[in-house]
Amino acid sequence: MNAALPGLAAGAPAKADDGLVVDTTTQTFAKDVLESSRRQPVLVDFWAPWCGPCRMLSPIIEKAVRAAKGAVRLVKMNIDDHPSIAGQLGIQSIPAVIAFVNGQPVDGFIGALPESQVKAFIDRVAGPAGPSDLEALVEEGEALLEEGDAAAAAERFGAALKMEPQSLPATVGLARCLLARGDLDLARQTLAMLPEAARSDPKVAAVHAQIELAGQTAALGSAADLEARLAANPADHQARFDLALLLNARGDRLGAVERLLEIQRRDRSWNEEKARKQLVTFFEAWGPTDEATLSGRRRLSSLLFS
Repeated sequence: MNAALPGLAAGAPAKADDGLVVDTTTQTFAKDVLESSRRQPVLVDFWAPWCGPCRMLSPIIEKAVRAAKGAVRLVKMNIDDHPSIAGQLGIQSIPAVIAFVNGQPVDGFIGALPESQVKAFIDRVAGPAGPSDLEALVEEGEALLEEGDAAAAAERFGAALKMEPQSLPATVGLARCLLARGDLDLARQTLAMLPEAARSDPKVAAVHAQIELAGQTAALGSAADLEARLAANPADHQARFDLALLLNARGDRLGAVERLLEIQRRDRSWNEEKARKQLVTFFEAWGPTDEATLSGRRRLSSLLFS
């Protein structure tokens, strides 16, 4: 048998800092593997300090297991110190990785596989994990939010944030749910939890703009009152401006654009170009591909540069 190479500790006992990669013994095998595999799939890596391929495989499989974020657990067993389990399983070559589910071995491989094949093995045993699960939760949340079920959507986004606390799409989704139920302060606080670099993301900026718009419309009164003011005085640009905010809150984006463009046509410099600035805020809140944004930008450009 070859002596262990100095400076290579990849086959050494793993740190159990996150509980996903641990070492086991003959005495603890039943608890660490058989019992644990009833809650989640467990991969057992049979290795030895003198085994070169074991040192190659160890960092690859540990990385893949941690990337799976709890979909599987890795238990490492040094067969020099604990040979009986490997013998009972008929293992004659190492590294050998055996997957256990519900207390039974269900799959395995021999030798140092490349990272792509190790990941494929984990996916086969436990199904795709980590980011795929996260994306699925976010997609479900967005679909529920579009259907008007903000409470159920918030549950999905919350579950996604438990997996990845700084997930931008999950954070934005949860803020949108809070906005939908009128909790503007908590929506702002949720976005503030993102890293500074993420706050300039267009999706984050859009929700910020929507929060500010919601705050603006809180005390505007009724659309009928504003229409009456305009009928009495067509030059009442404040009434026309407030009506645009209310129309946007009701989902009539094209109507909101029309009212602000009318101000722009009548008095471009009114209130320090407030109508133009509000249009820009709308465009940011609606997103660059929205029909009202595209139409509004074209019409605003025509006014500005005519």
